[in-house]
Amino acid sequence: MNTVLMIILLLASIVMIASILLQSGNSAGLSGSIGGGAEQLFGKKRAKKYDVVLSKVTAVAGILFIVISLVLVAME
Repeated sequence: MNTVLMIILLLASIVMIASILLQSGNSAGLSGSIGGGAEQLFGKKRAKKYDVVLSKVTAVAGILFIVISLVLVAME
């Protein structure tokens, strides 16, 4: 059971890191190149939907990360 939870924790952390890096921020870093490309291809409305989806994915991955971490600590 511990192994399964640790694998899910690893996947949640990777998803959370990737979704945070892909979000657009005030400065145009990694997200500026990808988000800017999405804006050119799909228009501004589609680029905003892209940011909303990334925000929701980040929130879900963060909650999953916290819950699984607390479960793993409680199991010890």
